[in-house]
Amino acid sequence: MEVLDAVVIGAGQAGLSASYHLQRRGIAHVVLDADEAPGGAWQHRWDSLTMRDVHGIAALPGSAPPELSGERANVAVPAYFADYEHTHHLPVVRPVHVDAVTEAGDGLLQVRAGVRRWLTRTLVNATGTWSRPFVPSYPGARRFRGRQLHTHDYPGPEPFRGARVVVVGGGASAVQLLGEIAPVTDDTLWVTRREPVWRTDDFTPEVGRAAVALVEERVRRGLPPASVVSVTGLKLRDQEREAERLGAYERHPMFTSIEPDGVRLPDGPLWPADVILWATGFRPAVGHLAPLHLTSEHGGIQLDGTASVTDPRIQLVGYGPSASTIGANRAGRVAARGVAAWLDREAEAIGA
Repeated sequence: MEVLDAVVIGAGQAGLSASYHLQRRGIAHVVLDADEAPGGAWQHRWDSLTMRDVHGIAALPGSAPPELSGERANVAVPAYFADYEHTHHLPVVRPVHVDAVTEAGDGLLQVRAGVRRWLTRTLVNATGTWSRPFVPSYPGARRFRGRQLHTHDYPGPEPFRGARVVVVGGGASAVQLLGEIAPVTDDTLWVTRREPVWRTDDFTPEVGRAAVALVEERVRRGLPPASVVSVTGLKLRDQEREAERLGAYERHPMFTSIEPDGVRLPDGPLWPADVILWATGFRPAVGHLAPLHLTSEHGGIQLDGTASVTDPRIQLVGYGPSASTIGANRAGRVAARGVAAWLDREAEAIGA
């Protein structure tokens, strides 16, 4: 079996950036992508999300970003990624759902996907979080007679028309979804574990760098990565002002239980509900790395830059501070540099 210098798992922004920089360094590699088509997580986002809503995305290295327009993000970004893969001749193989990465002996790693196998000297993990939506376990959830769904499965605002909807979560996705559904629902109830922190100043590059630095510190200590939004705070956009006028952003503490016809509020009354929308975030999709025992005693994968402290053959991009389009580009470059450094050390050791 051919031994590759690197395998990249995931063809989102971070994975494509890593592949671009690996290719520029002449490092033999493949990119294994679980999706049927280019686009990463963007191809799965809801139809009402436009490029204006996301304020565009950072350009992949060596290219120009898609235009800021009213085009659907789940169309524009996948088309951009597809063109990028083709233009730069990136070695993407799909669909490949990786089951596990294991030791193969002689310092090599084995990447297993069903009956298929790849042997590699290094690995760049770029699987992001989209495939691991997090829904907390809550008393009575199974008895609820209405509909429950996660941001991952959000279909746009129209199915919520005339319904009473509970939105759970204190992040940017909860704010954005409330902005879409509040004007068409009968009523909404926004609940969070903690009081939301609203940002009144502009999100400057300095603020962004400070936020990323705090998340970097967490992964450097081996803690589970926190979202950048949890550090930067929330801010309403123009398209959310109507929901604000309707009182959608009046925050309530978490309900004590879910009942067949609604949620029980902390002060006692039942809030009747037709839908519970869990905007409760995602977790890193790293289960396939479990055989390598990279997780620290604190519950996260400890990183030095993008390299696993436990196993420097493994680079993680799109994890923690690089889980944004801007951070992903930089992480791809750093990861490629880390792969090259590891290969150089191995070559020197063999030569000695």
